[in-house]
Amino acid sequence: MALDIRTESLKNPVPVAEYLFKRLHEVGIRSVHGLPGDFNLRALDFLPEAGLKWVGSVNELNAAYAADGYARAKGISALITTFGVGELSAMNGMAGAYSEHIPVVHIVGCPSTISQRNGMLLHHTLGNGDFNVFANMSSQISCDVARLNKPAEIADQIDHALRECWTRSRPVYIMLPTDMVEKKVEGQRLGTPIDLSELENDVEREDYVVDVVLRYLHAAQRPIILVDACAIRHRVLSEVQDLVKKTKLPVFVTPMGKGAVNENEPTYGGVYAGSGSNPEVAAQVEAADLVLSIGSLKSDFNTSGFSYRTSQLNTIDFHSTYCAVRFSEYPGVMMRGVLRKVVERVDLSKLSPPLIPKVINEVAKNRDSFTDITQAWFWPRLGEYLKEGDIVVTETGTSNFGIWETKFPPGVTGVTQIFWGSIGWSVGAAQGAALGARDMGIDRRTILMVGDGSFQLTCQEVSTMLRHRLKVTIFLINNDGFTIERWIHGLEEEYNDIVMWNYTQIPNAFGATDKQFKKFVLKTKDEVDKLLTDKAFIEGDGLQFVELRMPKLDAPRALKITAEISAKNNARTE
Repeated sequence: MALDIRTESLKNPVPVAEYLFKRLHEVGIRSVHGLPGDFNLRALDFLPEAGLKWVGSVNELNAAYAADGYARAKGISALITTFGVGELSAMNGMAGAYSEHIPVVHIVGCPSTISQRNGMLLHHTLGNGDFNVFANMSSQISCDVARLNKPAEIADQIDHALRECWTRSRPVYIMLPTDMVEKKVEGQRLGTPIDLSELENDVEREDYVVDVVLRYLHAAQRPIILVDACAIRHRVLSEVQDLVKKTKLPVFVTPMGKGAVNENEPTYGGVYAGSGSNPEVAAQVEAADLVLSIGSLKSDFNTSGFSYRTSQLNTIDFHSTYCAVRFSEYPGVMMRGVLRKVVERVDLSKLSPPLIPKVINEVAKNRDSFTDITQAWFWPRLGEYLKEGDIVVTETGTSNFGIWETKFPPGVTGVTQIFWGSIGWSVGAAQGAALGARDMGIDRRTILMVGDGSFQLTCQEVSTMLRHRLKVTIFLINNDGFTIERWIHGLEEEYNDIVMWNYTQIPNAFGATDKQFKKFVLKTKDEVDKLLTDKAFIEGDGLQFVELRMPKLDAPRALKITAEISAKNNARTE
């Protein structure tokens, strides 16, 4: 065999797949989601050598949802699919990760560079000789695309992609041809970790912005803090916590920001979402003469149909790529450094005494004389069941709006997909989040809140939960159909109906015996109270499946308000 002069100078040659997977392990990934396919099979053989565990989902869409959930719990995740048919099935999940700022490394096993060069008529292709068509599609929902076609460039491409994924908190796409899997790259590089540090702001520009922020903050009479999704996604929660604790300003979260702030803080005021907010919350936020808005993502469902009544003249925005004070924008001045210096330099003697909000978990107030489990009663009641450190996953629809009324104990991680809003996402995300928590070595309950309609789309992922013996408690809200769609349009229309399943039998259909999981069907408030105070249920070992029977047209107050606004927006003709 002829000597390959491109690799003979390598001091410690390692296969490309080994290099890639060891880098995944280095950045914190321990389990890899995905499905096998003939173009990725040889690469999968290298996972154990890198200390990675193969998860194995039931389809690529669920695997993408699970990778999303894993990243939210663990910090970053990886997904492996095969070329064409596999990656396209995963694309909806990856688009959701892109829109919601979730760092997922999507690795696609693809045909060899020889097959690509020759334009061969291979399976899983469009038959037109274009092997970049799917990568080009994914380039629109990835912050970096790495085609690993040239061994001399591959190590740099991998390191760059992983850095982009982490620092920009968005998916990257890595195309791994079959003939590159065992090509050699320099293994000595693995001794130097990838630099994942965030770029520092220019000191003079940063100091200027800090001075401007403090000038407005010290002059304000009724300042508040409003925390949104990108504060979580871009990892500035420690800075937020320090700001809240030091200034003792009233602090509120958006629906996508729920869980970002310790809700036991004395200055925590609740969830603000414009017209969908509790009236007391809306009154205090909208009366503020200065809003320190951290990581805002003002989508329609996150703002109850763009119904904010706050003025940009009274707002300072902190983002991962810029800051804005009123109508002045400072590009390239990132929020982390600014927030740190604001905390360090704020003069507490110049802050006005804050009006301290009160958040009450109003269970008794919402307990009516009816035995039925109502939305208004259940969501505050859930807050009494939750405990410190839980991961709470809520599905698009009823759950995403109901959870606004649930008071979280300290350390609860809220996992929602309010912006992308892909029905069924939460089932896969719960599996990924539970696995991510276990990979961190932390004993946490993962609690999934999902509607019956959403569950029918992705119920197969329950089999993956069983396969890995994950600690997941599923609350399935059975209210006979697509409730959020009913309230937007078509309360009684056939297209919002679904077939009634025997939901608690699903784990049995996936091979579980009754000893391997617990199942409950609850129809009354008293039955809910009894279960949520049961010690064995609270411990939550293994899989627990709870079906909650709720009235068909009952819905959280915020959902009804947002649905009405959404329906009006949908009906606009100019």
